[in-house]
Amino acid sequence: MSGREFFTTRTVAEALAGFRPAHRTAVETVALPAALHRVPAGDIPSPHALPGFVKSTVDGFAVRAADTYGASDGLPSYLDLLGAVRMGTAPTVSVRPGGCVAMPTGGVLPDGADAVVMVEFTAETMPGTIEVTRPVAPGGGLVRADDDVAPGAPLVPGGRPLRAPELGLLAAAGVVSVPVRARPRVVIISTGDEVVPPETATLAAGQVRDATASALAGLVFEAGGDPVLAGIVSDEPGALKDKLTAVLPGADLVVVSAGSSVGARDETAGAVAAVGEVWCHGLAIKPGKPTLLAECGGIPVIGLPGNPLSALVVFGQIGIPVLWRLSGCEIPPARPSTRARLSRDLASAAGRLDVVQVRVRDGVAEPLFGPSALLSVLTRADGYVVVPEPATGLDGGLDVDVTLYA
Repeated sequence: MSGREFFTTRTVAEALAGFRPAHRTAVETVALPAALHRVPAGDIPSPHALPGFVKSTVDGFAVRAADTYGASDGLPSYLDLLGAVRMGTAPTVSVRPGGCVAMPTGGVLPDGADAVVMVEFTAETMPGTIEVTRPVAPGGGLVRADDDVAPGAPLVPGGRPLRAPELGLLAAAGVVSVPVRARPRVVIISTGDEVVPPETATLAAGQVRDATASALAGLVFEAGGDPVLAGIVSDEPGALKDKLTAVLPGADLVVVSAGSSVGARDETAGAVAAVGEVWCHGLAIKPGKPTLLAECGGIPVIGLPGNPLSALVVFGQIGIPVLWRLSGCEIPPARPSTRARLSRDLASAAGRLDVVQVRVRDGVAEPLFGPSALLSVLTRADGYVVVPEPATGLDGGLDVDVTLYA
């Protein structure tokens, strides 16, 4: 690999469009209660029509629509009450011309009827006679047997995380287990002689506890992945290459934390190039420019900047979409957002995506600034504002979209 390719800088848009590893996680079958937020491996067809029978959507009376035409308060239609439908059972009575059957919401439409008139537009003027004061069209007050889902049609599409309504629809169709993509196994490697485990009680001069790995694990878990902390690798030449070689066979995604600056001691790019192919080393994003994207034996590898804030911002913009793609989801679920008025001007450089942390109060987004080594900037933020790549900044007072943190 040439040096020119080794340090190829890409825009975030180019990375999202072009860095698309073909690797996908295996397919496994899970019980329906465990399928929330999992990604179906393919479309799940309905074994039969839903709801499966013609049913009423209102309390009222099953009628022949033609018997109600012209009905009004001044000139009502009068129908003979022939009986009633009970919930959960087939009707035992049919509707003949000039007659009607009492209907509960959800009841099965009896033979002979083609509509249900709402009880609000009826009255029992005398025992056995129903007065109708408003006409109903054929099909009114009903859902057809296949209005929800036709037989063989997809109940839920493949490639989209299951939400609570999809679980309900699957249950209604009698589907009690679902083939889904396995949760991506994301191996997180920390690097640096100065990095020590979080449980280190006393720090020597220059040492820092590994905060980034734990935060990344949280982001991975929130996005449906299975984080695996692989420990801290020293800056000794060859150490990271050996670690990558060891973890790649059991990983769906490898994230190297705190080892992707372009300084002389950077081992990440060299180690990755030794076992795979670097797609880019450098993103036009602030914070987080020294980011590396690669594939090693078909497994995506993301090298993140050393500063915690930068690492988490980049993983949110690039890593989470990659993680969802590994699960078979090409379009990640939308994050919650709100509109707020920007409290001050934000400067930027054309061709670079700026991700600015903000605090939102009373509809105003206040930018939060600080060195990218400070995680406290993120902990104080309610969300972030993106300054698009073509823009040279955003004006204070502008209404902006704020992507909110969960």
